[in-house]
Amino acid sequence: MSVSIDVAGLRPERVAVVPSPLAELGMALHALSEPGHHPGLRGWVTGVSARLDPHLADRMCEADFLWRTTFSDLFMPFAGLPGRSTLPGATLAEDLDLLDKLTDEQFVDAALEFTCALPYCSHGPDVLTDASLRRRALELAAARGPRQLRFSERLLDDPPRIRAWLRQFLQDCDEAFFAEVWSRLRHPLTADARHKTELLRRKGLGEALTATSPALSLDEAAARITVDKLGTGHSATGDGGLLLVPTSLGWPHLSVLHRHAWQPVLHYPVGSPEPAAPTPVEQLALRMTALAHPVRMRLCRHLARSAYTTSELAQAHGMTAPEISRHLGVLKKAGLLTTRRRGRYVLHQLDVTVVARLGGDFLEGILR
Repeated sequence: MSVSIDVAGLRPERVAVVPSPLAELGMALHALSEPGHHPGLRGWVTGVSARLDPHLADRMCEADFLWRTTFSDLFMPFAGLPGRSTLPGATLAEDLDLLDKLTDEQFVDAALEFTCALPYCSHGPDVLTDASLRRRALELAAARGPRQLRFSERLLDDPPRIRAWLRQFLQDCDEAFFAEVWSRLRHPLTADARHKTELLRRKGLGEALTATSPALSLDEAAARITVDKLGTGHSATGDGGLLLVPTSLGWPHLSVLHRHAWQPVLHYPVGSPEPAAPTPVEQLALRMTALAHPVRMRLCRHLARSAYTTSELAQAHGMTAPEISRHLGVLKKAGLLTTRRRGRYVLHQLDVTVVARLGGDFLEGILR
């Protein structure tokens, strides 16, 4: 389970690390809508919510699925422009001007991502002209709720009207709270971008990605970036570039824009409490599967209290030693056991530290 980016032929000068005020506004809206994802921002969320104009708060709910349910690519419009090498704007107004440059088809496709109605990694029909796809999009929107259906109907009937509504809404958010946030965050984000750019210049893309997030890796032989995500997808830089966009509000989310024909973007958190080596999604799945078996759960009850040999566990559970060994092997492969030798005996014990982290690892894995 991962998202991959083919970087064959990517020239070093086509890799850029640049903050985006519009992408950061998208993360701010997400944190306000899903504060449970961002416990470290609880104080900021409480303060902004308390002083938010009720009318703006109501408007924020009209299309919150664009930043609550998904991280809409509309917040990174620079990636969709021709040439696939456009950089984010230095100001929110510049980013919004880039949003205006997307075609109606691009805008609608990105806005309807929350319905999962359209192909993401490949080219598909145009929902504005394909009647069957339009019906399917509205059916999926209706399944999500009446607000989603009303928004989708207005979007498909009159894209310019929704585009104007969204731009005005984002400008009002800037005036209400985001301008102050951006004035505080843009300097550390710019400093991080400079640091990553220097790493790119001095040590190459692999080192820069490792410093960006332990969930990113580069296979230089295969010319492929792999992002450890609970999901699959693929993209390619082709004749375009690769963008790394830092966010101060994003942890634990590591977002990958891999929409067909758009410039790939890695939207990564900075200043986060991410551990040096986060548990890979495959390892997390292995651990949860290992613990799901009733026999292994009973074994864990013993192994959490003390260290036991295979023979002792076999006697306690009324099973044969080979049967116990097979279950211990599954737990050990999942990284849930520690073993030590005492004379000619091998003692097994549950690694309670690893088990205690499972909840946090699971939450980080699915939110990443």
